[in-house]
Amino acid sequence: MRRDSIFYKLFQQSPSLLFHLLINPPSNASEYIFDSVAVKEPKFEIDGVFLPPQNQSPGVVYFCEVQCQKDERLYERVFAESWLYFYRNRDRFSNLQIVIIYPSHSLEQSDINPYLSQPINC
Repeated sequence: MRRDSIFYKLFQQSPSLLFHLLINPPSNASEYIFDSVAVKEPKFEIDGVFLPPQNQSPGVVYFCEVQCQKDERLYERVFAESWLYFYRNRDRFSNLQIVIIYPSHSLEQSDINPYLSQPINC
């Protein structure tokens, strides 16, 4: 596995260093354990990918997911699929948009907390 050896060693020796960069670190920051992991990729199938015209390169790629049943992990899956595709084709695109279509608002994933951003104190 390829890693940044300096930071790997720093975080390995003192995992709580990361939390000094955050405005609101967790109260149990000193209890976190650092690890470096490899993620095996599952097979992804995206409902719709709208590619920009070839004469507008790099362009914006649009991902579309139609969701007709409740799925409390939908955002995790759609983000993983879309960002992996974007990562692998980065030279072709300047940006991406993700559109999720629900027949009813009640089907939307209820827990969106992981997708709220927190500024970093640098």
